[in-house]
Amino acid sequence: MNRAIERQYHRATLLDLLLRGCRLPDRDDPTDIGIVGGRIAAVGGDLSSAREVVEVAGRVVTPGLVEAHIHLDKALLAGRVPATAGTLEEAIRLTGEAKRRFSVDDIRARARRALEMAVAGGTTALRTHVEVDPIVGLMGMEAVLPLREEFAPAVDLQICAFAQEGIVHAPGTETLLRRALAMGADVIGGCPYNDSNARRHIETVFDLAEEFGVPADFHADFFDEPEHLHIAEIAEQAVRRGWQGRVAAGHLTELAALPPAEQDRIIATIAEARIGVVSLPATDLYLMGRRDTHNVRRGLTPIRRLLAAGVPVALSTNNVQNPFTPVGTADLAHMAYLTAVAGHMGAVSELRALLDCITRYPAVIMGMTDHGIAQGCRADLVVWECRKPEEIVAGLPPRALVVKAGRVTVRHEHRVHYRWRLDAPRPLQLETEE
Repeated sequence: MNRAIERQYHRATLLDLLLRGCRLPDRDDPTDIGIVGGRIAAVGGDLSSAREVVEVAGRVVTPGLVEAHIHLDKALLAGRVPATAGTLEEAIRLTGEAKRRFSVDDIRARARRALEMAVAGGTTALRTHVEVDPIVGLMGMEAVLPLREEFAPAVDLQICAFAQEGIVHAPGTETLLRRALAMGADVIGGCPYNDSNARRHIETVFDLAEEFGVPADFHADFFDEPEHLHIAEIAEQAVRRGWQGRVAAGHLTELAALPPAEQDRIIATIAEARIGVVSLPATDLYLMGRRDTHNVRRGLTPIRRLLAAGVPVALSTNNVQNPFTPVGTADLAHMAYLTAVAGHMGAVSELRALLDCITRYPAVIMGMTDHGIAQGCRADLVVWECRKPEEIVAGLPPRALVVKAGRVTVRHEHRVHYRWRLDAPRPLQLETEE
């Protein structure tokens, strides 16, 4: 047992919370989880006394879901920004036009709704990209920063100051990014494929990362053909600047267009630089292959090859109901389910790997070293209405409980009445949400 947790455990007369009869992803038999002070004090053993006891009764318990890449500031725009072409270029253009009509209150209201959706689904940590540019200025930062405190009891919120509109061809953006970092952004983000000088864009993002001592997170190589492969420059800069393990790259769909040997060469470079890869299946499947007239491409980065090479891969939501992705629930289990189908990952071992892609690997990418189910880890957990971990991806079961920092933060009540089986159905009364 972690010594600090052990001392706290022995000082406490009772556990704060005891989850009894948990079925963990790496154990066959149910076990108990004891929690003290927001941390896991013990897994298994003689745990009998607690202020609150929850009978899990053999349900699967996983670490909290971790959302490594979402855009809260432009979520839920579908009703006001109709997209007809369904291309990346159109999505960037239409969203850029919509940003001119944003306000702080508007951004905050939509971001709050998206956060509530994520929290209800079991997300306990989240990194949001907030656009910072001459169009919208710092409104996104002003809108989202207060939500970090508001939602702190339910979710840890990282904010990435993101240059969607470019840096080199959008004068003033670098200054705005620096101001956003001074305001409290946790991460600096770039989009080199949407700038006139990709190399300089990447260098500027790393310069700011070094200046403020923060991780870097790139949207990169988001095309059908390998036209850019900026990931090579990102990896080179990460190694040269000693930023290994502090860089993420989202999309990387161009990798899938390369022959296997070339994929393996670039993936080895990614692994050496310890870059985390974030696949965004809903957006990537929707926007890629738009010009294919037949045998339409899937538009996913090669997830299985990346995992086999030891690269941490996260599956993330990206956009929720806007021109980039017209659908979305902010439920990460849906991203794993979608990837199982689109990525041909249906074996039990692959389904369990996809579960890691919404829990363990995104936590690694976000620098969360104490995320998991072990003594000393933060007590961020999800209780699922199923008996096997692979069923989370295969069947999208309801969540029973969400636990954040050792407190039950969300309780789901799910009942199905088979009225067709009843001889005399009871009067129908719909329940209301709490």
